[in-house]
Amino acid sequence: MKRRIGIAGAGAWGRALAHVAGLAGHDVSIWPRGHVPKGHLCDAVILAVPAQVAREVLTVIKPAVPTGLPLIIAAKGIEQATGRFMNEVVAEVIPGARAMILSGPGFAADVMHGLPTAVVLAAATLAEASEWAEALTVPSFRIYNSDDVRGVEIGGALKNVLAIACGIADGRGLGDSARAALTTRGFAELMRFGRKLGGKPETLVGLSGLGDLLLTCSSRQSRNYAFGLAIGAGCTVAEAFAQSTGVVEGAFTAKIAFELAQRHGVPMPIVDAVHAIVDEDASPDAEIARLLARPVGREMETA
Repeated sequence: MKRRIGIAGAGAWGRALAHVAGLAGHDVSIWPRGHVPKGHLCDAVILAVPAQVAREVLTVIKPAVPTGLPLIIAAKGIEQATGRFMNEVVAEVIPGARAMILSGPGFAADVMHGLPTAVVLAAATLAEASEWAEALTVPSFRIYNSDDVRGVEIGGALKNVLAIACGIADGRGLGDSARAALTTRGFAELMRFGRKLGGKPETLVGLSGLGDLLLTCSSRQSRNYAFGLAIGAGCTVAEAFAQSTGVVEGAFTAKIAFELAQRHGVPMPIVDAVHAIVDEDASPDAEIARLLARPVGREMETA
């Protein structure tokens, strides 16, 4: 069934998702940031903007989002000023919207070129997630469904911070073995954080958690990995930002992830190190030395 879909966000990911929706047979309208759509023009909205401007964009498009309209969130992050996850921001700004979360391993350029990937769509019910997963799936962009909104959000947000850590390690020339270890221990942190904040373990080992983490921790296409790589190679944080080709979501998520981990008593030494480097001007070598000096213990019980 053909539907009318509005894409809030004209960046690379917004255009890629518009491309997918068009391939799926829908009528698509792209709304650049700041654009105010007139009237109730769509059957669903996809929010494809950086997490830190999501509230601003939602406020602008609110008149075009009637009560009960599906709003698919494709932003991966936590609002730094409030500690709110994206579905919570939607609930505050447009309380009548039916918020869903789209996340998983996928670079915009790959999607635009028709290269295959799989992602996950989470909604309040599996029936709703399944309806929209089927509506937007095309052969090269397979969408699985989930009812674990919090777990899918956490995977998408935390993997960006961990990708910065892996980029820093590679920038320092620590080697493939170190990256593998860092990715694995980073995933352990993601699992601890996710369980504590209400995510399901089976979600976190899926596409939005482990899947997206594996992608972003090893590819220069990842803005977060590339940002960390520049820092590891000797750039200052400001210089690494200047070199970035777009928004580095993990750099804005690191501080609030650190604060939430502290608040909930979740040990996250790798996230702590990224926060110290990005937000407190700590030395990458000093943070690497601190991580290597941590006590050893049983893998599944020691942070």
